[in-house]
Amino acid sequence: MTRGVLATWLVGGLAVGTLFASLGWGLLHAAQKQPSSLVGSQVPDLTIRSLDGDLISLRALKGTPLVVNFWASWCVPCRQEAPALAAAAERASGKAQFVGVDIQDTDSAARAYEADVKSPYPVGPAIHGSYHDFGVTAPPETYFVDSHGTVQSRVIGPVDAQQLEVYMAAILS
Repeated sequence: MTRGVLATWLVGGLAVGTLFASLGWGLLHAAQKQPSSLVGSQVPDLTIRSLDGDLISLRALKGTPLVVNFWASWCVPCRQEAPALAAAAERASGKAQFVGVDIQDTDSAARAYEADVKSPYPVGPAIHGSYHDFGVTAPPETYFVDSHGTVQSRVIGPVDAQQLEVYMAAILS
């Protein structure tokens, strides 16, 4: 082989090696950032101050099945799922508690959004605990918690009426 061909092979080999090393590091780094699933674990402690001024603590609601929905006023899919959540909350009244946790919002934006969607359950920002404790990276995300405080399921993205029916049945049984 000539020096030119050998140099070309060497540069190409280094480029491919660097590419694979970068890819491996990126995959490992991304895997470390992924939140662990809470399914099967106790629901993290979180308290919201509802837009009405009430304090709602998930820990205090132990004994009641819960649906915890993380949303934001700027989230288009949150607005799309709001009617299904409202209808499910009304059907489950007296059997389960819904809580809406507003994330990454201003108070005025949250109030304007809520004036439009009119959730029939308490909504507001967390004042104790955080959406990070649930592994939420972007809204909407919804958690279904049984009466023992165990997270039974998690939906990343908007929920629809059919999903709500299935997951609600699991926490109400």
